[in-house]
Amino acid sequence: MRTSARAVVIGGGVVGASVLYHLAKIGWADVMLLEKSELTSGSTWHAAGGMHTFNGEANISRLQKYTIDLYREIEALSGQSCGLHPNGGLMLAATQGELDSLKLICSRARYLGMETEMISLEQAREFNPLIDTRHFIGALWRADGGHCDPSGTTQAYAKAARKLGATVERFTRVLELQPRTDGSWDVVTDKGTVRAEHVVNCAGLWAREVGHLVGIELPVLAMEHHYLITEDLPELEGRAQEIVNTTDYAGEIYMRQERRGALIGTYEPHGIVWSPLKTPDDFSMQLLPEDFERLAPYFEVGFRHFPALGRAGIRKAVNGPFTFAPDGNPLVGPVRGLRNYWVACAVMAGFSQGGGIGLVLSRWMALNDPGQDILSMDVARFGAFATPKYTSIKVPENYARRFRLAYPNEELPAARPVRRSPIHEQLLAAGAVMGANFGLENALWFAPAGVAPTETPTYRRSEAFPVVRAECQAVRGAVGLYETTNYGKYEITGRGARAWLDRVFACRLPKVGRLTLAPMLNAAGRIVGDLSIACLAEDRFLIVGSGFAEEFHMRWFHGAEPPADVHIRSAASTLCGVSIAGPRARELVQSLTRLDLSAAAFKFFQVAQTAIGFAPSILTRAGFTGELGYEIWTTPDYFTALYEDLWEAGRGMGLKHFGGRALSSLRLEKAYGSFNKDFRPDYTPGETGLDRFIDFDKAAFTGRDAAAAERASGPKRRFVVMEVADAEADVVGYESIMKDGKAVGYVTSGAFGHCIGKSLAAGYVPAALAREGTRFEIDILGEMRMATIRLEPLYDPQGLRLRA
Repeated sequence: MRTSARAVVIGGGVVGASVLYHLAKIGWADVMLLEKSELTSGSTWHAAGGMHTFNGEANISRLQKYTIDLYREIEALSGQSCGLHPNGGLMLAATQGELDSLKLICSRARYLGMETEMISLEQAREFNPLIDTRHFIGALWRADGGHCDPSGTTQAYAKAARKLGATVERFTRVLELQPRTDGSWDVVTDKGTVRAEHVVNCAGLWAREVGHLVGIELPVLAMEHHYLITEDLPELEGRAQEIVNTTDYAGEIYMRQERRGALIGTYEPHGIVWSPLKTPDDFSMQLLPEDFERLAPYFEVGFRHFPALGRAGIRKAVNGPFTFAPDGNPLVGPVRGLRNYWVACAVMAGFSQGGGIGLVLSRWMALNDPGQDILSMDVARFGAFATPKYTSIKVPENYARRFRLAYPNEELPAARPVRRSPIHEQLLAAGAVMGANFGLENALWFAPAGVAPTETPTYRRSEAFPVVRAECQAVRGAVGLYETTNYGKYEITGRGARAWLDRVFACRLPKVGRLTLAPMLNAAGRIVGDLSIACLAEDRFLIVGSGFAEEFHMRWFHGAEPPADVHIRSAASTLCGVSIAGPRARELVQSLTRLDLSAAAFKFFQVAQTAIGFAPSILTRAGFTGELGYEIWTTPDYFTALYEDLWEAGRGMGLKHFGGRALSSLRLEKAYGSFNKDFRPDYTPGETGLDRFIDFDKAAFTGRDAAAAERASGPKRRFVVMEVADAEADVVGYESIMKDGKAVGYVTSGAFGHCIGKSLAAGYVPAALAREGTRFEIDILGEMRMATIRLEPLYDPQGLRLRA
């Protein structure tokens, strides 16, 4: 065994083999895979081998398509068959909500270039004659998908990697991971020590334990998972083609053909966690005991929906463990504080996602950029809140919902509430309906007296619609209070803070007492942050951004090599805040402070440290509603007093609570984009319009060359807000934007503009089409609706109220 490698990949399942292949393909020939047993011996070998492109996140769908298309490439290079059965995918709907979900998938597929269509139940039976159509109301078919041989596919990756120079060491156990001062690692095994520049944790069932070797607790847990293989089915005799892989939402069943029989699996409620504390070292090529009595009711649903399966005998039962993250998506990327340590784990859909994960991780390691937006897979989407207890509760919830719909207005209840602000109980008493952002409870809307604080999950407008309208009108008409504690907050201090921030951010840094909007770019000139920077003193800055991205941005800041005289601290748990917005906002805040808040004395984007009532606070004149507004930050020990002072002072001014739903409506009326929804690492400054906040006179900042090149040539697409006509439902995200029958763009977010009476959709279209009044069509739940670009905000286009 070699004693050095550029990268050591730990784990010989399909994901580890894919990462090895892609690292070798990108030019890192000196890479090594270490597997403690035989390749595939963890969970890969007993997988059902399904492959598909269905995913609620468009970027993950793209990577899944890449994975499926890759198999022919590695077959040709390796000479090893992947056992491909590219027979496509079929999804069945039994309720209107499920049918809406399929229509949304179909709309998204147009722009993604995936051959997909809604079909009749009669057509569905042609693809799969086992379906009893009495249980369903609609179906969707997609050309991409099928199934493969798990062992053959993994071996194909490994053989292809070897041909490119990589090595595979089987039956080699990793015992220790010791960091070196130069950022490299000593990988201590039972066969000797390998010095590696990089280490990749692809250990699957043992990812948690490999994390423990470096002192981290990854949010990953294994669940038992069952599937059955039937005896031969007479209904399949004489068919020239295999039946299409089929997913039954209502039955929570998946099935496909296996030889002349069928394979049927279920993600049952009340699933069983496997090895909750430690994965056995000697678990290899093993299955778990069958549990027919517990699972019989769930398989019986499948037998009713596919009656031939109930008449057939069972040839084989498989119960094996698979790993999951709390939200069901993989954990991919670098870990903050561990130089050159990477993860690619919790990949339960390895034969759909493994190739794409290998692609983006190899780019990330070799080029310092994954090459596309993978926020939904990034390990940094979880922070300290994802403790073992949290993971042990959320993973079973996610497992049980594997084939249930995730409605856009639905909030899942498990492991909540975890993080709560000091005014959590007061907001609940005011009728708050809560969501969770990075584990922190935040108000979505406020149920008035006599209205239940609950909401029916739907793709359409819910019972919250008129309540949110009233919240929006209260803000526009008088004054509203929104808790901003769920925002990401960071304090940057030290003598070198200004010079370092000037290099990290693309904007001109503000002077003391001022705030500015601050795009942050990667080296490729793409958006990795849309934040604000307030300068509190020459050596002290407060940065505010999206709460979900707290760990993502902390990792980015630390990766930007701050010098010794720069100190970075997350203020997520040390600063709480509120936004006060509306035409009476100045009157309200002025009643609680001695600071002169007149328009001439305290101008737009001004910042001050002052007392607001009892609370020593940081006060900024800013907001996200398009109204005259202030953001107030104080420490948790003063926050309840601040809230009570504001509420008492505002009673006679019409002060109302408003939540995240109202904020989404208000900001789209002003054509404001939002990080994560509208601005992500796929987009550039010119495309988003954030280039207007870039200081191109600065000699150097991250991404400057790429941003300047785009400025010279012009962006290829642009972010626009569109008015949608005759919409009975509002867009969700990633619906295709159509022009002359072709998909030319896609939606990123949307809401109903309650104060202008119009449905709004934000998204990206080709720059040549981004003109006032250009008309498109958007497929909203199967109905084509006309959408017209409005280049000026539909509410207060001159910004007079904002600067009042």
